[in-house]
Amino acid sequence: MRNVWRFIAFIGALPWLLWRWRGRIVLLCIAAVLCFAAYLYVDYWYRDKPQAFFDDGARQFKYGSTGGERLAGIPVGIFKALPTLCRDYLPKKADGTPGEGWQSLGFLYEPGMDRPVGTSLRHSLGFDRISLNCAACHAGTWRDGPQGAAHIVPGMPAQRLDLVGFAKFVAACAMDERFNPWQVIQAAEQTGEHYTWFQRLLLRYTAVPAMREGLILVNYRFRFIDHETAAGPGRFDTFGPEKALLNWPLERLPPRQTVGIVDFPSLWLQAPRQGMHLHWDGNNNSLEERNRSASFGTGAVPTTADRPSLSVIAAWLRSPANQPPAYPFPIDQAKADRGRVRYDEYCAGCHGRNGRDFTGRWIGQPDPIEHVRTDPCRLDNYTPELAAEQGNLYAAYPAERFSHFRKTHGYANMPLDGIWLRGPYLHNGSVPAVRDLLEPSANRPAVFYRGGDIVDQARLGFIANQPVQGDRALFRFETKCVSGAACANEINPENRHDDNICVAGKWAGNSNRGHEGPDYGTDLPAEDKDAIVEYLKTF
Repeated sequence: MRNVWRFIAFIGALPWLLWRWRGRIVLLCIAAVLCFAAYLYVDYWYRDKPQAFFDDGARQFKYGSTGGERLAGIPVGIFKALPTLCRDYLPKKADGTPGEGWQSLGFLYEPGMDRPVGTSLRHSLGFDRISLNCAACHAGTWRDGPQGAAHIVPGMPAQRLDLVGFAKFVAACAMDERFNPWQVIQAAEQTGEHYTWFQRLLLRYTAVPAMREGLILVNYRFRFIDHETAAGPGRFDTFGPEKALLNWPLERLPPRQTVGIVDFPSLWLQAPRQGMHLHWDGNNNSLEERNRSASFGTGAVPTTADRPSLSVIAAWLRSPANQPPAYPFPIDQAKADRGRVRYDEYCAGCHGRNGRDFTGRWIGQPDPIEHVRTDPCRLDNYTPELAAEQGNLYAAYPAERFSHFRKTHGYANMPLDGIWLRGPYLHNGSVPAVRDLLEPSANRPAVFYRGGDIVDQARLGFIANQPVQGDRALFRFETKCVSGAACANEINPENRHDDNICVAGKWAGNSNRGHEGPDYGTDLPAEDKDAIVEYLKTF
């Protein structure tokens, strides 16, 4: 009974004690709040750490940070969950069923990695976050046959990646009713990712809603995609995102400036390219600026760029280790020797003496559009106004400010190292094989299929006459309208660009014309063309 009275007395005295100790209690509460705030600041704001492979340049290229994760990073669990949460928006398989995983969009996975080649990982704002890096567009695969193993080659064009499809998939998923905090968090945790109670709060009330709004904004800014012909795998409008991020009024641009789709280029042997005119139209001759421009495309703006990582990647790109693999199939050496003679006569001046010797009178220089006569849409898409505005991107960083971008009047002559892995060909990927490129444009395939990786050993490129490889439906690429009566209603069914000016239309940017005539070897006898193809296998 005595203890009961003592408890009652304590309860009665509690208000007096709290009032007497109010200063200490307030201090303890303030200390607790400060400790919690410090924890949040250190772990959820200040701690900004990328996964790095600085001792392995090739691995850093494939998985290292550009800094884009700080702006465009997706929490790991959500990134892994999206293909399941919104599977019905993925490309269909050959049998018509929805695809599975990021692989259905052409992303590549290596053994031991739980994220695709071309993605980087960084802990920031309280989460491990994934974003795309340079290797997403510059790492591809080849196989020797339908049952052959896929060999991943860094620096190779990502001929299977459907980057437009990726952008459309993410946007469609973000605008779907399933993209709400409850379903997104549940799907993320089903991938094996574990979140603390506080991370769940952040996801529910901040991260997921902000991600949804951000993706809706990006989808609106990237509306240029809907105004262009379907790019398909291995192609993208590389300067469209810069116009979008700079908030250009896309609907007010002249029609000839609205199509800029090009093939992903290779990135091998960059040191010998120093001083050459880079990009397809040769609009910049600085490797450093080209690298910064490419990282900008991954979301790495000047204030967020991961400069230590970019330095490692740039050093590897310039190193001798970054070169294409040798052609793995038999070569008829006698035939190749005959081809070298013809190559020296018709090709060496523009493309170098061989796959390692980049000397030539016109190599690395823009070939005027009146001479090369390839599809002019990408050339018209890049304007003096865009070049001038790019000069302001790093205005607060004088040592890094763009100063080499220029408008040109043609497409640059490129070295041909690793040419066997760079198909389809021309700047817009409109010719499936090198042997086709040695024919007049009237004899080149008007329709072929993109996205395969089986090497065409006879014609040099990838087999492109089959709509399906395995369970994967390939992309039907049309260089012009080929559907008969339906073409009558199109404004430019033949995809003609008279006077070398881009003409808008459903197939604008897809023309396979140009790079033909006496200067380009398309008038040679068939045996000479076959010999040139054999010689190019040594590159």
